[in-house]
Amino acid sequence: MLGAIAGDIIGSVHEGRGTKHQDFPLFTPYSTFTDDSVLCVAVAEVLLHGGDFVDAFHDYFHRYPDAGFGGGFMRWAGNRDRQPYYSWGNGSAMRVPPVGFAATSLEEALSLARRSAEVTHDHPEGIRGAQAVAAVIYQARQGADKTSLRAEVEGRFGYDLSQRLDDIRPDYRFDVSCQGSVPPAILAFLEADSVEAAIRNAVSLGGDADTQACMAGAMAEAFHGGLPESLRDETLARLTPALREVVKAFEARFPAS
Repeated sequence: MLGAIAGDIIGSVHEGRGTKHQDFPLFTPYSTFTDDSVLCVAVAEVLLHGGDFVDAFHDYFHRYPDAGFGGGFMRWAGNRDRQPYYSWGNGSAMRVPPVGFAATSLEEALSLARRSAEVTHDHPEGIRGAQAVAAVIYQARQGADKTSLRAEVEGRFGYDLSQRLDDIRPDYRFDVSCQGSVPPAILAFLEADSVEAAIRNAVSLGGDADTQACMAGAMAEAFHGGLPESLRDETLARLTPALREVVKAFEARFPAS
């Protein structure tokens, strides 16, 4: 799941800037984790120790209230609401990567993705986005090639992956919906030959940079069996000790390769 966090941190400084190129420093003094990383770790903790996704999301929000959460989630978690709010936003897909690494079957990946999503994102698009990302991560870990992964996403989830990033990029705009941001993030992974390239591809769309890089980074990590040491070390160094502890425990139980 560290690929997701790396993408989030790298993309954080490009959020809202409309970056349309891939030639940028991976890390700057201002690169930091956001709500994407916080909620990935919350999901990881539930998968490690059990418990309820609602309680975990509430608790992590209150531990890291300044991480840049969306308005709907802030109201929900701030009030410790227990009912979903029918969101189709990509928050469900950004926090799902640990599911793809922990699942022992595709069916389990889809089921856990639904459970982690629907506590807030019970809209069909919110669930579909989370399941698509989890399915790609799970199947990439099993050695599926990119042709098979593309066919799976198009066939099972109905996402159109026929375009190339170069076709999408010029007119692509900030889009926080699952239906508008998950397919391009999957393409960012499919067109990359490394974890770093997937993250750069996602940022270069000029959209929801941290979240799309989070998704693409996680998928690429699963496909390539981990992160380069330099990327891994820089990412871990930017987490709090508490977040880092959960990440390391999760990786020990559910290694990427």
